[in-house]
Amino acid sequence: MRGPVKTSRTRTMVPPGGTAHIAGGQEPGQGGSMRVFRKARGAWTRLARRVWARRATVVVLGCVPGLLAVLVLVVCAVGVDRRVVARERPVAAPLPAGPHRAARPVIVPRSRWLDAGSAHAQPPARYDDHVLAVFVHHTDSPNAYECADVPRIIRSLYAGQTGVRRWDDIGYNFLVDRCGTIYEGRAGGVDRAVTGAHTQGFNHGTAGIAAIGTFGAGTPVPWAMTEAIASLAAWKLGLSDVDPRATVRLVSSNDLSRYTAGTSAVLPTLAGHDAGFMTNCPGAALASQLPGIRSRAAHLQGR
Repeated sequence: MRGPVKTSRTRTMVPPGGTAHIAGGQEPGQGGSMRVFRKARGAWTRLARRVWARRATVVVLGCVPGLLAVLVLVVCAVGVDRRVVARERPVAAPLPAGPHRAARPVIVPRSRWLDAGSAHAQPPARYDDHVLAVFVHHTDSPNAYECADVPRIIRSLYAGQTGVRRWDDIGYNFLVDRCGTIYEGRAGGVDRAVTGAHTQGFNHGTAGIAAIGTFGAGTPVPWAMTEAIASLAAWKLGLSDVDPRATVRLVSSNDLSRYTAGTSAVLPTLAGHDAGFMTNCPGAALASQLPGIRSRAAHLQGR
């Protein structure tokens, strides 16, 4: 089964693969280090050396005629300033690629819901090169919960998926509660293209966002939840400059998906779970909100 012909807003991603990395590897530094200088006995301090150098320069320049003296002084001053700035300037985090970037929302780390007593041993995370699509899910769990109790709820989901189902980790990359709080799900780093276990056949190059609750037809979907999903999708897709309103060509990796393995399918870049797998997830009520979520995410990207 083949998908529609590629349009100008269709991105192509052909798995399998992605580049394997070791989970928890060292990330680029976020700032420079602070160096403390002490005055040693009989030695010049850094400041004294710089003052001496400048005074010496002025003395030497007294012997250089007119315009040449001014030129030499300017060149020396610029050279010294650049060397100092290059050595002491903090290292800034690299900006994401592409012009359509959205602000990163607040994301609660795994450590807030997964304690040492509940965690299972697991292999290193797997990675793809980019996230080109987001799948929206619901957890099919009760809606009448206190938001303060969400860490326990996520821990229960994790226990079910890693226990009965024998998965290596929770399948979703992120989870969002009815109060709009975003939680880190699967391990590997929220800003990286972690291969999830959320959409049969289309886990490569995608991210899974699960809305905590059940959202069948007629169920109210909290505004805070849809706003959080939009902001998260805008940021995550913006890292690869992907338009949340566009489509992407993905290749199925599993016969159990809606498309047999090897089939090329054109799917929304912000899709419901049912677009890739034969299921009612994310529920009719949440699915009906997806057009608005796409538009809101695009707006947050400045489109």
